[in-house]
Amino acid sequence: MRVAVPFGKSKIYTGLVHHLHQEPPHAYEAKEIYEILDEEPIVTEKQLKLWQWISSYYMCTLGEVLRAAVPGIFLLESETIITLNGENRDGDKSLNDNEFLVYEALVHQESIKAQDVAHILDRKSILPLLKSMIDKGVIKVREELQEKYKPKLTRFVKIEERFRNEKDLNELLEGMDRAPKQRDLILAYYSMTSDNELVAVPGLLAKGHGSSQQLKALIKKGIFSEHYLETGRLPSYDEEKQQVKTLTDLQQTALTQTKKFFEDGKTVLLHGVTASGKTEIYASLIKETIEREKQVLYLVPEIALTTQLVARMEKLFGDEMLVFHSRYSLNERVEVWNHVLKGSQRAKIVLGARSAVFLPFNDLGLVIIDEEHEPSYKQFDPAPRYHARDTAIVLAQMFSSSTIMGSATPSLESYYNAAIAQKYGLVELKSRFNDVLMPEIELIDLKDKYRRKRMTGHFSDRLIQEMEEALEGNFQIILFQNRRGFSPIVECNTCGNSPQCPNCDVSLTFHQFKNQLRCHYCGYNLPMIQQCQACGSPELDSKGFGTEQIEEEAKVLFPEAKVARMDLDTTRGKYSYNRLINKLENREIDVLVGTQMLTKGLDFRHVKLVGIMNADALLNFPDFRAHERSFQLMQQVAGRSGRTDVRGKVIIQTYNPYHRIVQQVSAYDYQDMFDEQLEQRRTYRYPPFYRLIRITLKHKDFNRVNEGSEWLAMALKRRIPAEVLGPEFPPIARIRRQYLKNVLVKIGPGQSIGKTKEAILKVRNSFFSIKDYRPIRVILNVDYY
Repeated sequence: MRVAVPFGKSKIYTGLVHHLHQEPPHAYEAKEIYEILDEEPIVTEKQLKLWQWISSYYMCTLGEVLRAAVPGIFLLESETIITLNGENRDGDKSLNDNEFLVYEALVHQESIKAQDVAHILDRKSILPLLKSMIDKGVIKVREELQEKYKPKLTRFVKIEERFRNEKDLNELLEGMDRAPKQRDLILAYYSMTSDNELVAVPGLLAKGHGSSQQLKALIKKGIFSEHYLETGRLPSYDEEKQQVKTLTDLQQTALTQTKKFFEDGKTVLLHGVTASGKTEIYASLIKETIEREKQVLYLVPEIALTTQLVARMEKLFGDEMLVFHSRYSLNERVEVWNHVLKGSQRAKIVLGARSAVFLPFNDLGLVIIDEEHEPSYKQFDPAPRYHARDTAIVLAQMFSSSTIMGSATPSLESYYNAAIAQKYGLVELKSRFNDVLMPEIELIDLKDKYRRKRMTGHFSDRLIQEMEEALEGNFQIILFQNRRGFSPIVECNTCGNSPQCPNCDVSLTFHQFKNQLRCHYCGYNLPMIQQCQACGSPELDSKGFGTEQIEEEAKVLFPEAKVARMDLDTTRGKYSYNRLINKLENREIDVLVGTQMLTKGLDFRHVKLVGIMNADALLNFPDFRAHERSFQLMQQVAGRSGRTDVRGKVIIQTYNPYHRIVQQVSAYDYQDMFDEQLEQRRTYRYPPFYRLIRITLKHKDFNRVNEGSEWLAMALKRRIPAEVLGPEFPPIARIRRQYLKNVLVKIGPGQSIGKTKEAILKVRNSFFSIKDYRPIRVILNVDYY
């Protein structure tokens, strides 16, 4: 349960009771608990076990896991309340201007909160001012705990007892000739209910075309009585449920194999090509699980994917499913948490992004991890830096429940575990649903096209030709460019200078939509410059291209077509994804330009053509997974086309059409890519053969980071038998005015992971005992990829 505990002289924080014991602390005197906040536990024992595993495996503290796992509303903190001191005789004589403003506010109202003082004075640091006023005896301060979660109440009305027989009601209505609007509201009430039940006020006002003033008059006259009932914030589903589709023979075989592996207690990897109908197999498994009265956790990598999936799953399971992700408000998250904790009918299935693994399940029967190769399952900042796929597998083991992971392009580790190490069961679906053909992939050599002057902007003649054909046939088109903004670099033609971010080591990206230069790392921006900042020349040129530029070029090339863009800039709101996806489904968009959001397993019926504007940017990224990621991204984007009867087409523009990965994508040869990458991983000692822990040092002083990282790397090399690489600056060595330096620890097959982690923690503690290194932030990231 949660308890409020005192910290220092006046602060109160929320803590969670981990276990009870009888050993008093020796170093200090224990304080009394301030109050117990729950009548029932809000965290289950299985959750605590999972938190301990995360804390030890990902090398973070239990408190950090608690903060990530529990909705922020549960963790109350005290708010400082300020009141006037009644015993003060001097009044406002000794106060300066700012203190007088606070005094005046307190004269008008009994008490104010500390944050209100900050608003009144429009400044952040208010503690010195409050301290001065306390010393002068003008104010008193107390701490108050605020329960932040407020249940949502809806207002209902009911007709009073004495008007429930026909005679009195008729008399009442006849006497209301002078108030026809009020009479309409009474008639509307009876058209909505015949049994004198409660009726929701918004519905009644809409039906009777009345105002709240007229309803207020009826309540005042004692005709209606007013009631408030708690209603949830979570959307409910009222339509009739559909039946789960009958599976094809291929899907049925895959399902039978899956169940056989489940009986042997194995996690299953479902490797099915794009549009092979993996979701239908999941739906059959979910149906069987909820018939056994058990809960289902369905993980998806990104919120973009949930909108379509939610609609499909709601049609099958209606109100037995809840959605959980970070775009939900805090109050909505608490409601999902409470439903899952109580094991209510609404929480039979939870569909959510990575944070859903932290929900308080009671009886988990099935875990589904869709698109398991996605990097968005990994949390990067803040701690715990957990991987939701691995955490979900551990969670499933705690409940002895079944786990299935699905992907058209599985991550190397998962495929290795299934196909070679045989830790997982491997089930394959090699053809598309209804035997639809895989899209035809055509490679365009950009070097050749530029030499022959066959390019219009960033579009090759072949891409334009295919786009024209698709639009004539009334099909839709997706264009993929994994960079937002208009152009990543603005350069002066005279001196070659380009505007840089003052806080990070990157150039500023030009965003035409707002006509400004922006940094994608810290958010710094300035209006677009008209002349070079170094030499004053007005000749500026933009290098490279992002989604904004592609969108603009597409509008010029195809003025009749409706062009839209889907990237971080256009999908900031809670429902912005839904709007874009619905527009595409309702054919209100002909051409959709987007970043990797488009690759997340979305299912569009009318997309015939996919254009990948530049494959090289993905391939040349300095990361040991760049080739694997490029293959996955291109294969997934390609999979968005031709998902119904007409065969799709994919055009990949690249300067190097003979690159192994591009060739493997065009031949749909996952196995070849897997074998080749695995051989390289074995040679250069990377996962799945070696485990990686990346240690990042962060500080605003360049020299301090340099010295600290050298000391840490030396200490690690002495203490642990594992391979220690570095220290080395990452490709972007300064972000938000903090310099970064990495040390990489590679743990081989014969070494103990537990002992290596213990040694790293000991070295970190010694590091912090050196006075000069104490301000440096040390970030431990286990399996950082």
